[in-house]
Amino acid sequence: MSGDACVIGLGSMGYGAAASLLRAGKRVRGVDVRPDVLQRFAGAGGVPAATPEEGARGAAVLFTFVVNADQTEEVLFGPNGAAATLGRGGVVVACATVPPLFAEKLSERLGAMGVLMLDAPVSGGAAKAEAGEMTIMASGPQEAFARAQPFLDAIATKVYRLGDKPGTGSRVKMVNQLLAGVHIAAAAEAMALGMRAGIDGKVLYEVISNSAGSSWMFQNRVPHIIDNDFKPRSAVDIFVKDLGIVLETGEALTMTLPIAAAAHRQFKTASARGLGREDDAAVFKLYGEKA
Repeated sequence: MSGDACVIGLGSMGYGAAASLLRAGKRVRGVDVRPDVLQRFAGAGGVPAATPEEGARGAAVLFTFVVNADQTEEVLFGPNGAAATLGRGGVVVACATVPPLFAEKLSERLGAMGVLMLDAPVSGGAAKAEAGEMTIMASGPQEAFARAQPFLDAIATKVYRLGDKPGTGSRVKMVNQLLAGVHIAAAAEAMALGMRAGIDGKVLYEVISNSAGSSWMFQNRVPHIIDNDFKPRSAVDIFVKDLGIVLETGEALTMTLPIAAAAHRQFKTASARGLGREDDAAVFKLYGEKA
C-alpha cells in the first residue's frame, strides 16, 4: 500500500487539510462536487478525483471532510463510494461532526470490510486548517493511529487520543460544539445590545477582546459582524445540525440543556429567515437593522 492520501470534501477545512498534506510531501487526491474547487486543487499540486471511489484508489488514509452523517454515508457506501475501493488495511479518518452512535456503527461497518477507522472530528477554523494547525479529537484502535499518524501530524498541531473506541471523539466534539454555538449566539446578542446602545462596534470589539467577557468565537466571529461580511466560513445551518446533536444526546441522557436549546433556537430562526447558508455570525441579523 502506498503512502497516498485522499481527502473527500474540499470545503474550508478539507481544502486546508489537503493543502497541508501536500506541503508535507504527500501525494493527495481530492474529491469534491465543485469543478472550480477541483481545478484550484490541481493548480496547488493535488490530484483531482471525480468520485470517492476514484479518490480512494491506492490511498493508505482517507479523510472525510463532509458536512454530516448522511454525506459520510454517501461518500463511503453510496454509488461510487470509497469504502470498498480503499480495501483491507486502509484507514478512514472520519472528520465530520456526527452523532456519536453513528460513529460507532460506522466503525463496525468499516471493520467488517477490513478497514480501520478513527472517529476524528476537528476544530480550529479555516485559517488553522490552511496552516496545518488544527485540533483533532480522535478515538479508535491503536493500529489506526499508528498508520494515520504521519498524516495527522501534517494537518494538526494537537491530536488528542481519546481512547480506542470510536464515538468518544464525537462526544468530545459535541461538547465543543455546545460551547461554540452558545458563544457565537451570545457574541451576536452582546454586539447587538452594545451597538443598539450607541457604542461603536469596532471600539466594543477591541475592549471586549481584551476583557474577561471575550472568547475565541467572539474574537473570530465579531469581525464578520463589524465588516457586514457573512460569506460562509461555517454556516448557520452547521450549528442547526450540531446543536441538534447536542440536544438529542442530552435527551437520550435525560438531561435538560436550556442554554444550548436557546442558542439552537437562534440558529433555527436564522435559518428559517433564509440565512442558513450565510456565515454563522449572521445570527446577529435577528436583532434588526438598528443593531
